[in-house]
Amino acid sequence: MLIPIRDDNPLRLIRFQMVTATLIAINTLIFLFTGAVAGEQALMGTALGFGVIPIELLQATATHSFQPVPESLTLITYQFLHGSWLHLISNMLILWILGDNIEDAFGHIGFLVFYLICGVAAAAAHILMSPGSNVPLVGASGAIAGVMGAYLLMYPKARITALLGMIIPFRVPAFIFLGGWIIMQFISLRAPVGEGQAVAWWAHIGGFAAGLLLTLVWPTRRSASATV
Repeated sequence: MLIPIRDDNPLRLIRFQMVTATLIAINTLIFLFTGAVAGEQALMGTALGFGVIPIELLQATATHSFQPVPESLTLITYQFLHGSWLHLISNMLILWILGDNIEDAFGHIGFLVFYLICGVAAAAAHILMSPGSNVPLVGASGAIAGVMGAYLLMYPKARITALLGMIIPFRVPAFIFLGGWIIMQFISLRAPVGEGQAVAWWAHIGGFAAGLLLTLVWPTRRSASATV
């Protein structure tokens, strides 16, 4: 298991990654109030109300009584919900390490729009592959996968320091770390029924693909997106 802890890729145009930090703060606060403090029952209720439920989006009919926002809006709200501390921390760690450079390249507003679109694309991929599912999709993983795709294209040679087995630190080029990550998503699709089924692998793949495609056409600031 590889756990990224930092990269060697300094900011070039912005002084601080304010959007990245704000996203992390919002995600953390929402989890604190809907999960860590309120308990598991409240967490499930929040997931049912604000998570993406494929069958409900496609049929426009609720399968439960609690529906605080329109189904279409859950394509945004689901991106700010998490099911556990591990789910939250792993997502926010990757966002903190990689998101600052993409925010540097796209600008604050451009990065926020890019991030949310990748999250929507991730949900769309999940819905396409699981149209009959009534299980809520939650988490920032799809949007962050888009950030990973952008980073792979823009900074393939940047060095990422990761922990192997949570103990041994080593530095690896971004194209190896991120390329290995997306390969593992495809491999995980072949897991036997019952193993890893709680993870929306297609959302990860869809978000990553959206990040790659959007980066090819997204307006960037040249000095910030130089390959390192």
